[in-house]
Amino acid sequence: MNSKLPLQTPNLTSQNIDKIAALFPNCITEMLDEEKSTPDRKVYKRGINFELLKQMLSPDVVDGDEAYEFTWVGKKASIVEANKPIRKTLRPCPEESKNWDDTENLYIEGDNLEVLKLLQESYLGKVKMIYIDPPYNTGNDFIYADDFMRSQDEENRQMGMYDEDENRLFKNNDGNGRFHSDWCSMMYSRLMLARNLLTDDGVIFISIDDCEQENLCKICNEIYSESNFICEFVIASNSSKNNSKFVSITHEYLLCYARDKTHLPTEWSVTRNATEEYCKRANSLVERKLSPNEIHAELGQLTKYPRFYEFDHFTYADSKGVYQTSDLTAPSSKNRFDIIHPITNKPCSLGTRGWAYTEDGIKKLIEEDKIVFGSDETSIPRLKNYLFEKQNLSVLPKSVLFFDSQSTTKWMKSQGFGFDFPKSIDFIKYIVSMYPDKNCVTLDFFSGSATTAHAVMQLNTEDNGHRKFIMVQLPEPCDEKSEAYKAGYKTICDIGKERIRRAGEKVREESPLTTQNLDIGFRVFKLDDTNMKDVYYSAEEYSQTNLEDLESNIKEDRTDLDLLFGCLLDWGLPLSMPYRSEKIDNCTVHTYAPGDAALNVPDALIACFDSNVPENVIKEIAKRKPRRAVFRDSSFASSPEKINVFEIFKLYAQDTDVKVI
Repeated sequence: MNSKLPLQTPNLTSQNIDKIAALFPNCITEMLDEEKSTPDRKVYKRGINFELLKQMLSPDVVDGDEAYEFTWVGKKASIVEANKPIRKTLRPCPEESKNWDDTENLYIEGDNLEVLKLLQESYLGKVKMIYIDPPYNTGNDFIYADDFMRSQDEENRQMGMYDEDENRLFKNNDGNGRFHSDWCSMMYSRLMLARNLLTDDGVIFISIDDCEQENLCKICNEIYSESNFICEFVIASNSSKNNSKFVSITHEYLLCYARDKTHLPTEWSVTRNATEEYCKRANSLVERKLSPNEIHAELGQLTKYPRFYEFDHFTYADSKGVYQTSDLTAPSSKNRFDIIHPITNKPCSLGTRGWAYTEDGIKKLIEEDKIVFGSDETSIPRLKNYLFEKQNLSVLPKSVLFFDSQSTTKWMKSQGFGFDFPKSIDFIKYIVSMYPDKNCVTLDFFSGSATTAHAVMQLNTEDNGHRKFIMVQLPEPCDEKSEAYKAGYKTICDIGKERIRRAGEKVREESPLTTQNLDIGFRVFKLDDTNMKDVYYSAEEYSQTNLEDLESNIKEDRTDLDLLFGCLLDWGLPLSMPYRSEKIDNCTVHTYAPGDAALNVPDALIACFDSNVPENVIKEIAKRKPRRAVFRDSSFASSPEKINVFEIFKLYAQDTDVKVI
């Protein structure tokens, strides 16, 4: 700690750069420090890329050279696209959900860029972990074709690439002149928005392969800052890609970045991968009655395989399980006494050290068969440390991992889903388990077949966690020739939702005693246009029909539930909290996130969307003193009545935030 006073005024420029770096880390660059540099030694300092900062603060594409460290055609437009507001909403679908009233999990159908925009208020700084498996840009997978201010001609040319529901996705083959640029633009805008959702101690994991790994690293270094880089994991597998020509590619990558690394826990730990399988292999050797040396040799060979390399010290086994040996002596111990070798009946060698245990302690360890003796008394006895002992099960994650997705693929096919190349459930479990918070929210906005949701439920079962998931997926149509389509699954979302349903029930069936309170449900939401009518007429354009439309500014097909959850998005409330509906003087009143009067916790929101709401209903809502209250324009017959509402709340609940839609 520096105890000296600086004896100078603060460096305001440096402080301002720090503030900008906190908000826009991608705008921080390096520049030559001309004052400190010499002809023989160049010194660099932090600076601001003002061109990029202007773009971050502008709704339009800013002219000028894109001369940052990493750029491509369309980069500025992707920033604009990320910051551009949209008139969209998420419509609740209880009929497609599971345990709608009780679950805290979400499944959202729609373009993930637009969904991420809608979640900016409700989940700003609330997501602990993000995992995504985006398109690898192989030329065969779909990517999102965002607007990026395309001309109408360009729009028309791409119309043939839309699916039957006109979702913006296309195959970005390498014959496209903007092969990498399109992919980079697609990812950049989404990763910008994703960063906002992370907590200060949040992390993001991204699966990728060689095609875009380098570009993804550069993008993440800009958005999340190179200082927040954690690791680039290498994920090995036992299968190679079909398009391998010169080298059999048997690995992928997993990039990991923190929102702010300084807020992370000091150390991560995970349960050793493939522990159950390794123990089974070792137990089979014991059952064959192999000698300790033979077992040691066999397990030593087994740990050379990537799947079991984490067990390279645990190469011994007996009827109690797998173990490693450790030193029984201590350098300065005064515990010096004889330990008799069980075969030679002679005192074992001790040297100049002492035993790490007392004589009674050693006797107890011998009785428990936890001491390993050598062939004779010349070898110093060692202690057995079994793998199943708690301190040996958790390890620091390693940068090279091995996961076999065959079991996941087999289960998917057995269910009739037929999803190609699903991520291993064990792989996702391993990633999620890295983060020590068992109550965190995990987001996957390229959710595919919903492996992440499956893994979260499975992990909660194993460690008694209460993690929640948010899945986001574009309803891409299934190939009509696929088994999934023939089984009735028209879109990938159909597969994902049904998988979560079946996986949840499977988890409960396998562990009925520990899953009584396990959340296996999910609320379904679908991206749609705003609940409000688009009414923009000049005075001379009004007709009788127009005037009739203005009697209600809400679309006719929207329900109370649509309006309620639309308000939650605008007010920044999460979509996963409980609510109740009741009748007050024939008016339907919705209470979202009910409070607790005994604990002086107010209701988060009370809404009434009926027409011509009587004053006594408004007074009843006001007397409950919710944090927020919302009505619709048609709830009041006239402007004076609307004004009267605000006066009522001033009288009974002056702290309530009242809105009218």
